[in-house]
Amino acid sequence: MLSALLLSFAVIFVAELGDKTQLVAMTFALRYKWYVVLGAITAATTLVHVLSVAIGHYLGAALPTHLLGILAGAMFIFFGLWTLRGDSLSDEEKSRAQRATGAAFFVVTSAFFLAELGDKTMLATITLAADNDWLGVWIGSTLGMVVADGLAIVVGAVAGKHLPERLIQIGAAALFLLFGFYMLFENIFSTAPVWVVALATAAVVALCAAGLAALPQRLRPAVLKTPTNSPTTEDTEQESGVEVHSTTAPEPPQTER
Repeated sequence: MLSALLLSFAVIFVAELGDKTQLVAMTFALRYKWYVVLGAITAATTLVHVLSVAIGHYLGAALPTHLLGILAGAMFIFFGLWTLRGDSLSDEEKSRAQRATGAAFFVVTSAFFLAELGDKTMLATITLAADNDWLGVWIGSTLGMVVADGLAIVVGAVAGKHLPERLIQIGAAALFLLFGFYMLFENIFSTAPVWVVALATAAVVALCAAGLAALPQRLRPAVLKTPTNSPTTEDTEQESGVEVHSTTAPEPPQTER
């Protein structure tokens, strides 16, 4: 149980970093008291992860362990690509969070419950519960998400700034890809030594990183694009309100003779 708890805590904590629900937590923390938002997140997460663990537990009982490991590895690779793609809060979602009315606890609880349904943290919890102790997964996944969103609440309530999303997204994606490829290779090549599996995992992740770096700017994920902050002189003058006039003197009118 303890190993399932620690694994679930680590996986869900990483998955929640930079996720949409963490951005929602920051937004609500700017409007409501921090302990109300944290309590609502805990309640919503507990309910969602009960559902996730139940699905994963009964699904796992019907599937062989070998196949579960391959599926889990594939899912973690998917989580890594999803994290690398990034998640943002739309203008409509920001407006909904800022204009929420009614009891704060129930508003935040319902918002988080709906936001978590079908989210990658729910899918990760289902995957973990399929091959681990369900009680440990439930406790660990709930704690991991509450701690990650608690950090967002602190940032939203105290600093009012976002975490460095670029670094978070790249780090979280790399960890998911490492976990995913390791689990995939471990179950496909079950007789291979651990060091061979680890070396193959590192090599594949390095090749993925090199391939992404070789892509042209327009094909890269937004988090990997090189920022270009070099506006032209004309753009700068227009943004500052300065009109650009021609330096050529106008020709004098010609008189008829």
